[in-house]
Amino acid sequence: TLKEISWDDNNTTQAVEMVKSQRLKGLIFLGGMIEDLDKIRKHVDIPYVFCTVATDFNVPDCNLIAIDDEKESYKIVDYLIKKGHRKIAIIAGQKCDFAVGRLRLTGYKRALEANGIEYNPALVAFQRDDLPDYSSENGYAVMKELLESGEEFTAVYVVSDLTAFGAYKAIYDAGKKIPDDYSVVGFDGIEMTKYMYPALTTIRQPAAEMIKCAIELLTKAIAGEVDNRRIVFDAELIEQDSVKDITS
Repeated sequence: TLKEISWDDNNTTQAVEMVKSQRLKGLIFLGGMIEDLDKIRKHVDIPYVFCTVATDFNVPDCNLIAIDDEKESYKIVDYLIKKGHRKIAIIAGQKCDFAVGRLRLTGYKRALEANGIEYNPALVAFQRDDLPDYSSENGYAVMKELLESGEEFTAVYVVSDLTAFGAYKAIYDAGKKIPDDYSVVGFDGIEMTKYMYPALTTIRQPAAEMIKCAIELLTKAIAGEVDNRRIVFDAELIEQDSVKDITS
């Protein structure tokens, strides 16, 4: 049985209710963030696995499958810097996003610092909280505001591919071109990025492999064969056509 839990719901409470109301042998927490591990430990008395949950890996005593969002974010910003970009804007998550958005923003800051580039808060645009987060609609609105701010930048890192769709349209609506005027990179590696114009350079999460691994790990946990195992997958930088090399 599958039960969908929306982003706005308390997925810890939902999980506890599912365990009480259904005869479950195991549970996979997919996406989001770990809200209340103590509550899960107290009330979820069946094996469970966290998969693609945003974490800084300091969460003890659990089965965990994830990518390192901060490290992978560092990777793509460092890629932009190696292409000659030093004024790099970011469309981050919402200000209240302490999960994926926070980790990817931290990776952005770390890449700037490692390359001797001063952090400029004016180049950090947070997604609006009156629009669906990580949506194309939000990306369009925030990119439009960033372009109208007067701040100079040559590249923008959008922390979600879906959000980058909207950012693309805002750039074109402003009469500008990608990558001639602005280079753009995303994160997630969804299939549609290769059909964008130009194709979006992004970080691909091995989602299918991670979910398969989560199912295998949960099966072993139910059989009592594993406990408190952590598996961190590497993501892949997919270099496509949305970045201009300005090193020359």
